[in-house]
Amino acid sequence: MGYREMREKIDKSVFLLPVSKTKDYSMIMEAYFEGARCFGENRVQEVAAKFPAPDQRPDGMEVFLIGQLQRNKVRKAVALCDRIESVDSIALLQDIDRESARIGRRMPVLLEFNSSGEEQKSGFRTPEELLEALDVSLRLEAAYVIGIMTVGPLGFDETLNRTAFSKTRRLFERMKEKSSLISVLSMGMSADYEVAIEEGSNEVRIGSAIFGGRS
Repeated sequence: MGYREMREKIDKSVFLLPVSKTKDYSMIMEAYFEGARCFGENRVQEVAAKFPAPDQRPDGMEVFLIGQLQRNKVRKAVALCDRIESVDSIALLQDIDRESARIGRRMPVLLEFNSSGEEQKSGFRTPEELLEALDVSLRLEAAYVIGIMTVGPLGFDETLNRTAFSKTRRLFERMKEKSSLISVLSMGMSADYEVAIEEGSNEVRIGSAIFGGRS
């Protein structure tokens, strides 16, 4: 479909994040010339191998890490990425804060919520655990929480998706009561973004619908 066509399909109030994992840099640049500026990647190693160094990227280009981040890769992630959307533990949040402070930058992050309760997924398991992480973030120096991210249940089932997304939206509202920085509700991918938007998502992470199937 391409970035421009997908952008025209989605309300302008919803941020469209093209997910460029497994795609080569030439495809990323095609989306860039169609207006995309931020790109979602799953792995720090792929960001390092595929994108220019941050100070050599085209004007306005940013990379958001949306895949699970191992703690031993935090230093590299903080140096290469402009946002980390997959923080799933307080320990990881603190590591990001420490490394960001070390190099003198502020790092926006999203807390990942396991809204479907599936064992194979990462993310905070309960609202209470996630809200505790938000409380911790308010005392940090360099990492700051701007929202919440979730992945819909495996296998598209509209009822299950709505339940998971609705639960995440309610948690998002509780987060906003605790912090004025909270603004991003990231839910929805190529197969379920329409349901996610109906349930309140203001950021969707779209890969195959823009770039085609996995390379």
